[in-house]
Amino acid sequence: ITETMENVSSNSQCLLEMEGFNVTDQSMYPLFLLLLFNYLLILIFNIGILVLITTERSLHQPMYLLVCNLPVNDLIGTTALMPRLMLDILSSKRYISYIECVVQAFCSHIFGSASHMILIVMALDRYVAICHPLRYNSIMTTSTVAKLSACAWGVSLSLIIVLFALTLRLSRCRSVIYNAYCDNASLFKLSCEDITVNNIYGLFITVLLHVSSMGSISITYCNILFVCFNTKNKKINSKALQTCATHLVLYLVMLCSGFLTVILHRYPPNPDFRKLTDILFHVVPANVNPIVYGLNSNELRNKLVQIFL
Repeated sequence: ITETMENVSSNSQCLLEMEGFNVTDQSMYPLFLLLLFNYLLILIFNIGILVLITTERSLHQPMYLLVCNLPVNDLIGTTALMPRLMLDILSSKRYISYIECVVQAFCSHIFGSASHMILIVMALDRYVAICHPLRYNSIMTTSTVAKLSACAWGVSLSLIIVLFALTLRLSRCRSVIYNAYCDNASLFKLSCEDITVNNIYGLFITVLLHVSSMGSISITYCNILFVCFNTKNKKINSKALQTCATHLVLYLVMLCSGFLTVILHRYPPNPDFRKLTDILFHVVPANVNPIVYGLNSNELRNKLVQIFL
């Protein structure tokens, strides 16, 4: 721990150079305006859903309380990335302090790990609602929702804290981040020391999160499909399948972009393409989540219509 603190202290005042994207003078401002517009949309939609759920008593239900975790996570991921990315697009020389780089990387990895854990918890909620509807209110109480949410964030924080403790112990012999933003892999690649442990633990976290989420979601969906197959009520089945389909679409988007990010970081055929997939991993879910879990919900949609009218 002492060695780690010394390394952080010695590097805290150092500046790192960010490679970023190769942007021409003609495309600089249009790209900046596009990112700014997209970031403002993400803020408006996600904050709007948070405010709506917290202020409307009729929406204080387990499903919507769990949904609150998604916009919070999306705001963490996009705010850690977008403002700095927009600033770098307008700058010819891109420099970032070591501490700022670590904070950005930490928030980025929290966003990725929490995305898996939150979707696991939401799949569990849908399983109880569809497979045990009569016991739903007794099982998914406010206390249970709070504990599940705390567990999702707690597991994510624990995994990422260990990940960055392993990185911060390393000394630094390079000063260039070969990415559009800071992440753990870019940080430990600045060291000339042996990074085998970092690679192994990073792969362990990746495999653990993906296997856990894919396994748990597959089991819950198989049970849901089994119940729907045995239920003759078409209205209930239609609503259940619609809810599951939206959840599955979001999960597949996150899963595919996550796999691309992991693979291209180790086998990059094109650096700019890899950087673009890293950005999309943060931006796409943040744009899709409000639509999938906000506008697709009858209750939320009706409340939004009432507010605008």
